[in-house]
Amino acid sequence: MLQSMTGYGKASCEINNKKIVVEIKSLNSKQLDLSTRIAGIYREKDIEIRNLISQKLERGKVDFSLYIDNSGKESGSKINQAIIKSYYEQLKALSSDLEIPESTDWMSILMKMPDALKTETEELDENEWIEILKAVETAVNQLIEYRKQEGKTLENVFILKIGRIGELLVEIEPFETERVEKIKQRLDENLAALSDKIDYDKNRLEQELIFYIEKLDVNEEKVRLKNHLEYFIKTMKNEPSPGKKLGFIAQEIGREVNTLGSKSNHSEMQKIVVKMKDELEQIKEQVLNTL
Repeated sequence: MLQSMTGYGKASCEINNKKIVVEIKSLNSKQLDLSTRIAGIYREKDIEIRNLISQKLERGKVDFSLYIDNSGKESGSKINQAIIKSYYEQLKALSSDLEIPESTDWMSILMKMPDALKTETEELDENEWIEILKAVETAVNQLIEYRKQEGKTLENVFILKIGRIGELLVEIEPFETERVEKIKQRLDENLAALSDKIDYDKNRLEQELIFYIEKLDVNEEKVRLKNHLEYFIKTMKNEPSPGKKLGFIAQEIGREVNTLGSKSNHSEMQKIVVKMKDELEQIKEQVLNTL
């Protein structure tokens, strides 16, 4: 199934009165470009997280976040009562020794002193990590589902655009015979005007004309272009991650379309070729975002 490289996933879990949130999003990239932002207590699991993501996501610029949502919860910082008490006793003694009036707002002074607040260092609980890992997998799976949904949209775009190029290819056919006849007529008229002034070898001229007209023949380009269009759809439907390959096929389609344009020598055919190029450019833009 075709997948986009654009995706988003989010999951959370409640453990020990903590809400752990996992977010992951991805954009297009030539390879897997992974950046992580992980809360300090879980940072030791960075490699494990990276391995899990790299196994499930082949390509894309991926941003991963794992954080603790403390909104509305108690802060991890607590008042260091022993330190505060020590500061208070020292300041009172100093005030008495220096005969300085005691403050009427001891608390505001004491809370500004160094180490007045202490942060309790938590250790990672393996049972807690098992639950968090489930949340990580849920978020990654959500992202993959998002990619698949976007992939369906891309598939419809490709079918539409490839089909349109095929239709334009058919529109060229009526102008091919007309184009060759006009070239022959123009050459005959020019030669008739010169025949009484220049002596030339008619057999050699006929050979050159045949060679010139053969060079303008576009049947081979049409056959190759049709094959490339069919191969594009076949690859899109049958291969698991065809993004890079579709890009190469689109390049080959472009070569044949360009050759058609250079050989056309006919205004209506050139207009059709311009329309083909427009459809192809839209395909190339979308291929860049295809896994």
